[in-house]
Amino acid sequence: MGSPPARDRYLLFTVFLSGMTVLAVEMGASRLLAPYFGTSLIIWANLIGLMLIYLSVGYYLGGWLADRFPRPPILYQLILWAGFAIGWVPHLAQPILRFSALGLLDYSLDILLGSLLAILALFLVPVVLLGCVSPFAIRLQAASLLSTGQTAGGIYALSTLGSILGTFLPVLVTIPALGTQATFLLFALASMLAALGGLYRCIGRRALLYAPLPLLIALLGLLFPARVIRAAPGLVLEAESPYNYIQVVREGEELLLYLNEGQAVHSYYNPNRVLSYGIWDYFLLAPYFNHAVAPPDVSNLLLIGLGAGTVAKEYTAVYGSIPITGVEIDPAIIQVGHDYFAMREPNLRAIAADGRQYLSRTKERWDVIAVDAYRQPYIPFHLTTVEFFQLARDHLTPRGVLAINAGRTVHDHRLVQVLASTMADVFPDVYIIDALSQANSLVVGTNQDTELSDFAQNLERLTHPALREVASWTQGRVRRWEGQGTVYTDDRAPVEHLIHLIALRYILEGE
Repeated sequence: MGSPPARDRYLLFTVFLSGMTVLAVEMGASRLLAPYFGTSLIIWANLIGLMLIYLSVGYYLGGWLADRFPRPPILYQLILWAGFAIGWVPHLAQPILRFSALGLLDYSLDILLGSLLAILALFLVPVVLLGCVSPFAIRLQAASLLSTGQTAGGIYALSTLGSILGTFLPVLVTIPALGTQATFLLFALASMLAALGGLYRCIGRRALLYAPLPLLIALLGLLFPARVIRAAPGLVLEAESPYNYIQVVREGEELLLYLNEGQAVHSYYNPNRVLSYGIWDYFLLAPYFNHAVAPPDVSNLLLIGLGAGTVAKEYTAVYGSIPITGVEIDPAIIQVGHDYFAMREPNLRAIAADGRQYLSRTKERWDVIAVDAYRQPYIPFHLTTVEFFQLARDHLTPRGVLAINAGRTVHDHRLVQVLASTMADVFPDVYIIDALSQANSLVVGTNQDTELSDFAQNLERLTHPALREVASWTQGRVRRWEGQGTVYTDDRAPVEHLIHLIALRYILEGE
C-alpha cells in the first residue's frame, strides 16, 4: 500500500499563486474591455465562457503533459511562460482597442465582433498554460492511486482559495490604486518570479537562463507606462474605480462625464446656465402631472443615480434649497462630482449605495423620485421590476411621482413600453415624455389618479424661465400610457436582452 509523499510546500505555493493569477487576469480583462465594450451581462458571459474554455483545454493539456513528462521543471516553465504572456496583454490590447473605437463610432458590427474576439484571444495562451498547473501538480504530488483523491482535492481547494483572493485583490486594491496595466504587470512578475524560484530549486543555476524574461516584462512596463486608456479631445480626468472607467471631458464651458465605453454623457455641468438641454431637464416637469400644482410645490427629491449631480443642481436652481437625497453606487463618481462638477449644494446629501437597497432600509418619503441609473446603455434589471416600483411607490408622498429615464431610438420604443407597462401595474397613471434628442424618454408614474389635462393646465401656470423653456419642448411629445405589454418581475426581467435587440436593430437598420 502506497503512502502520500511529503508535501512540497513550494509547489503548493505556486498552485495557490496560479489560481490567484487566473482570476486576477479575468478581472483585469474586464477592465480592459469596459472602456470600449462596457460591462454588460453579455460581455461578462463572453469573457467567463471563453476563460472556462481556455481552462478546460489547460486541464487536459496539463494532465497529458504530466503523464508523459512528470518533472517539476516542466511545470515551472509552464508557469513562467504564462506570466510572460500576461505581461504582454495590456500592450498588445491597446491598438486593438483603439481600432474597436472605430466600430463603436460607425456601428460596424464586423469591427466590433472582430475586436472583441481578438482581445479575448489574447488570453488564450496564458490561461491555457495556467490551467495546466493543477493537474500537473496533482501528478507530481500523488505517489500512488491510493493518494490521488486526497491530493487532487487538496490541490483544487488550494487553487480555488487562490482564485478567491485573485477575485478581490485586483478589484479592491491593485486596479483602483495602481491601474489595469500595472495590475497585469504585478501578477505577471509574481508568477514569473515564483516560477524562477521553483526552477532554481530543481535545476540550480541553469534557471538563470530564464532571468531575462521577467526583466524584459519589467522593462516593458517602465519604457511604456500606462497612457490614456481611451483618448478624447478635452480630456480632464481619467480614472478607474471598482465599478467604472471614468472620464471627465471639457467642451468649451461644459464639463461632461463619460463612463465605461463612453458612448453617452452621464452628467453635465455649465457654470453659466441652468439647463443642460438633455434628458435631465425633463425631470423638472415630473411634479406637474398632479392636480393643480403651484410652484414650488416640491418639498424634497430622491435621486437614484446621482451621477455628478446634474439633476440635483437643476432642482436646486429651480425649486430652491429643498432637501435632496442623491444615491450613487460608485463613491468615485460622487468624488468626481465634488471635484469637477461643483456638486457642493448644501441641500444635497450624497449617499454611496445601491438605490433599491437604500430604499429598502429607509422610511423617508419623497415628492419626487427620479431614477437615472444607467450603466449605458443598460438599466440595472432590479430597477425595472414590479417589486422595485412598488417599493418606490411606498416611499412617495400622497402627491408623489416617480420618473425614470428610458433609452430608445427613433422607431424602437420597446424599453419605454416595457417600463411603462410594468409601472402601470403599480401606479394609478403612467405618462411618457419623448425628449427632443430622439434617444430618451421619461416615464412618469403618479401616486394619485390624474389626467393628462392636469399636466397641460399646470404648464400654463409656469413662471420660472427654465421650466417654461423645458415645457415648450414637450408640445406634442407627451402621452398617457394606455397600452399593454410585458411586465417585468424580479424573477424575470430580461432588460439586457431587450437592449441588445434594440442595439442590433439600430446597427442593422440605422434607426
